[in-house]
Amino acid sequence: MAVTPRPGTPRLLRALNDRAALELLLARGPLTRAQLGEMTGLSKVTASQLVERLEERGLVTRVGEQAGGRGPNAQLYAVTPGSAHVVGVDFGPDRVVAACADITGAVIGRVELSTKDTDDPVGVVHTAVVQAATSAHAEMATVRRVVLGTPGLVEPDTGDIRFAWDLPRWRHGLRDALGEDLHTPIAFANDVNLAAVAEAHVGAARGVDDFLLLWAGRGVGLAVVLGGRLHQGSTGAAGEIGYLPVPGAPIPRDTGKRGAKGAFQLLAGAEAVRVAGREHGFRGASAADVVRAAVAAGTRGGPFLDDLAARLALGVASAAVVLDPPMVVLAGEVGRAGGSALAERVQHEVAATTLVAPKVVVTEVTEEPVLQGALRTALDAVRDEVFGSTV
Repeated sequence: MAVTPRPGTPRLLRALNDRAALELLLARGPLTRAQLGEMTGLSKVTASQLVERLEERGLVTRVGEQAGGRGPNAQLYAVTPGSAHVVGVDFGPDRVVAACADITGAVIGRVELSTKDTDDPVGVVHTAVVQAATSAHAEMATVRRVVLGTPGLVEPDTGDIRFAWDLPRWRHGLRDALGEDLHTPIAFANDVNLAAVAEAHVGAARGVDDFLLLWAGRGVGLAVVLGGRLHQGSTGAAGEIGYLPVPGAPIPRDTGKRGAKGAFQLLAGAEAVRVAGREHGFRGASAADVVRAAVAAGTRGGPFLDDLAARLALGVASAAVVLDPPMVVLAGEVGRAGGSALAERVQHEVAATTLVAPKVVVTEVTEEPVLQGALRTALDAVRDEVFGSTV
């Protein structure tokens, strides 16, 4: 039977010290025993016992020596990279990308597969996860968690998917099916929410506790971060801004039953962007290409960018007047393509039409934000498990 440490017990204190040391090694390592003792406030004896305990469990390893003054060189220790692995997955209508990272966060394996014409989501995810781990030379037994980003609704309490209109084969119960297939914990997460996780960790929202992320791409979506935490709502539907009713745009009825596109999606989604671009004389293979062409056109592209900014600002303003965030991050293919020219226009439009004036900035996570967010989410969970069970 598992023993739960009680407050103040030596077991609990050892666990807290172990975790502090492991986090220091991740952030500052490699370090000597003496350095760990100084940084944690532990005595030399306690620090040495801590390192021995973590080394015995395979969580830290000797990686070199540090030359000193008198006496032998001090051993340097670091977190053992292969002590645990995670896999992040970005699953979309056309492709799936999976990446494997070790517990230090280093991405050491990656694979990309087509998802077109497949009717077996379990099989596709299985192949992607196994190939990502194989490319990282990681045994599947060391993969402690898989986080899978997908468009659609994810139940906050179970991590299972409710629905995704772009992925009709996704269904409730898929999480358990994948977990049994891969023999590791699986969690789904909304793709836009994962992009916000990446933005908070390595992007424009670093150090910002409250912000919105508006995703403008094939679809439109919103992530809400309050107090440094994602706000997903009671059913996971927070941020499904594509269904925002917009005056002047068609408002579909019974969208949950028929899978119809919402009013804001019809106004600001990729197809609407392409149509608006043609009306202003800009064409491209994708909505992002249309926006890039308008930005490159300079003054001639101004009217189209003004039109697009006004559309996006409706969604931003609707959320901003309720939450009053200091920052809004513009992300997604269209958001990145518009760059600062589009972000500045959205900021001006929101300030001109509401009593709030959040700073609107362009995403700084330009490479696979959903995948990065999935890996970060998986790493946070696995580090909690591994670092919290050392004694």
